Amino acid sequence: MFTGIIETIGNVRSIEKIDSNIQFEIEADIANELKVDQSVAHNGCCLTVVSIEDDSYKVVAIEETLNKTNLGQLEVNDKVNLERCMVMNGRLDGHIVQGHVDTTATCTDIAERDGSHVFTFNYTSDNVTVEKGSITVNGVSLTVVDSKKGQFSVHIIPYTFENTNFCNIQKGDRVNIEFDIIGKYVERLMNAKL
Repeated sequence: MFTGIIETIGNVRSIEKIDSNIQFEIEADIANELKVDQSVAHNGCCLTVVSIEDDSYKVVAIEETLNKTNLGQLEVNDKVNLERCMVMNGRLDGHIVQGHVDTTATCTDIAERDGSHVFTFNYTSDNVTVEKGSITVNGVSLTVVDSKKGQFSVHIIPYTFENTNFCNIQKGDRVNIEFDIIGKYVERLMNAKL
């Protein structure tokens, strides 16, 4: 479990294809605090630490993960949002995030508005968003501002813009999306009753 509050930014140091999987080496200031088998969210996708060396660690994304996320598009020196798993006696500053990416969305618009940024994303899944509801974009817990079928917008404050990889997102980029877990359960129950 995660909160969607990004701890730090990692740098992709190396990428190695192993059969249908990809092993990523991530340079991060939290590397020396990690342990093998620990879960870390990478752009919102939960991956298991498989080895640690000095200021970097390695994780492996399997084919299923690569098909459902934007991780397969990462290149060396790309920046990745990182969050370690939630401590159960800590505050839940964001919202309940599983680290299970539902789909990707495409950035269709970026507008600057009074010192903040408005990002608009389109997606093709059947999941829904609601205005003032929660959404996770590349692992960042956010509030939906505008919600339409297959589209939503979020406002990014300067702190979030500067301390996540939102500052690198351009129009046309794919991002990882995890819809609100409570909303997914409500939607499933409603569909079952219909």
